[in-house]
Amino acid sequence: MASSDDDEDLKRAIALSLQHPTTGGAGQTGRDAISLDSDSDTENRSARTASSAEATQKRPAPRAGLGLSGLDRKQMEQERLGRKRKAPSISPPPARRTVAADPPVASIPAKETAATPLRVAVASRASSRSDGMGPVFLAGTVKKTWSFGHERKGDDIKLEELLQKDDLNLAVLSSFQWDIDWLLAKINTRSTHITLIMQAKDQATQQQYRRETAEMSNLRLCFPSMEGQISCMHSKLMLLSHPHHLRVAVPTANLVSYDWGETGIMENMVFLIDLPRLTEDQRTSKDHLTFFGTELIYFLKAMGLEQSIIDSMYNFDFTATEDFAFVHNIGGAHFGRSSQHTGYLGLGRAVKELGLATDKNLHIHFVTSSVGSLNDEFLAMLYLAAQGDDGLTEYSWRNPPVVSRKKKTSQEDLETKSGLREQLRSHLRRNFQVYYPTHDTVKESTARSAGTIWFQSKWYNSPTFPREILRDCKSVRPGMLMHNKLLFVRREADPCKSWAYIGSANCSESAWGKLSKDRATKEPKLNCRNWECGVVVPARRNVPGSGKGDLKEFEGIIPVPMQVPGDAYGDKKPWYYSEQ
Repeated sequence: MASSDDDEDLKRAIALSLQHPTTGGAGQTGRDAISLDSDSDTENRSARTASSAEATQKRPAPRAGLGLSGLDRKQMEQERLGRKRKAPSISPPPARRTVAADPPVASIPAKETAATPLRVAVASRASSRSDGMGPVFLAGTVKKTWSFGHERKGDDIKLEELLQKDDLNLAVLSSFQWDIDWLLAKINTRSTHITLIMQAKDQATQQQYRRETAEMSNLRLCFPSMEGQISCMHSKLMLLSHPHHLRVAVPTANLVSYDWGETGIMENMVFLIDLPRLTEDQRTSKDHLTFFGTELIYFLKAMGLEQSIIDSMYNFDFTATEDFAFVHNIGGAHFGRSSQHTGYLGLGRAVKELGLATDKNLHIHFVTSSVGSLNDEFLAMLYLAAQGDDGLTEYSWRNPPVVSRKKKTSQEDLETKSGLREQLRSHLRRNFQVYYPTHDTVKESTARSAGTIWFQSKWYNSPTFPREILRDCKSVRPGMLMHNKLLFVRREADPCKSWAYIGSANCSESAWGKLSKDRATKEPKLNCRNWECGVVVPARRNVPGSGKGDLKEFEGIIPVPMQVPGDAYGDKKPWYYSEQ
């Protein structure tokens, strides 16, 4: 598989992103450390605000037209309020939230509760408060993004509802594309500290971004490493600190209006869970942290997030995350034990940690907004990881051990391995399905085009591309296109061991990494070109499916956004934006 399969997608997406002012917080030295701890001292906050205002008056005014920001926040706010008075918002007010209209993850009919594990059975405690404040999703949930013009059925959420801005103390936000003016209009920037985790390839760009945002006293920046082979900071993550809880959200959406439904053309998904704040005399110890919490903090450290924020993560109760796994793809090269934490190796480890590993056949449905240069090797890597493999099985097929001339590998062993690979190849061609829209589906959609849905004809026309795995991706919401990245992994023999992945990783090697032999050490090395993150959510429901891919075991747990089973392409062609 070509290592540059996402490069053209990356260049174009960066260009799209820069069409909007792309802002971040200063992160300069000399600033006080910030954390996720509640800031309820109004007097202290007022003093800080006054001090900040005085300091701002002494600074020179920002120059207009700067590449990242150069924004006069006061003028922008006045203009925004003016626009608001002149015309109605494209986003109608949020619908009133009730327990019945806002089911949590795994809220299931009473007749099925008895056969369900405790964590799922008590999920009804995560019902929402009538005012939308405080912890809402204590057991975790997966939602679709709201979409303008479509009926709300209790399985979607708006960005405003996700942020809970009225008592938001700190927002740590990670995205690939940004519309900063639009985003900051949804946050109380005077009272909320904001840290933006964003891409900047070199030190010069980082310094430019910091200069251009220096006037925003509550805003800071974090730049994950982009050294060497790393090409894209693609992860989407939100840490939203409130007086009584920390909301952890992992969306498939970028921080732009159309990804959050405001134009009614594109849909996404988001996993979110509210972690209760511990009392002042309590802290979660590292030894008692869940797998989810351990890997989340591992990822935050790798990204270079401010240490005070990472330390304050232990002030929250992660108990409810024990049924989930946070997984990630950390850009760069990884050796030995560290390689087992990330990429598709980390996915396999997470599957095993949740008790979902198996040697039985799986059926995989991968919903993606970008398709790389796929081949049988990549499919086998991801499939074996979904079974709980550590990555070494497929690696050993590509890199057989060197055998002494005195101990030649028997012909029988070679034939056995070859037979297993061929069996797996045949199984994957029938049971690994990739959902990506055809040209006709995009043209017949509300948008009639799609700049963030990406594929290239040279990959599709390659003799090694497995064409038969593609399925037309059509939304159950008429006219909508998808920016989702979802894996539905089904075990027909044991449906309650099925699971799903929700996150930022598309169907490409860049998003999941590849294990190869290091030239110097001759040991396995995991190469990851992108920063990605996501969550594994078990189905935990013993509901037999029809065997046709109806995904019934996910009902009430994860909204299935596409029509299933998907139609095979036949003589239709994929959507190629670059060739329109």
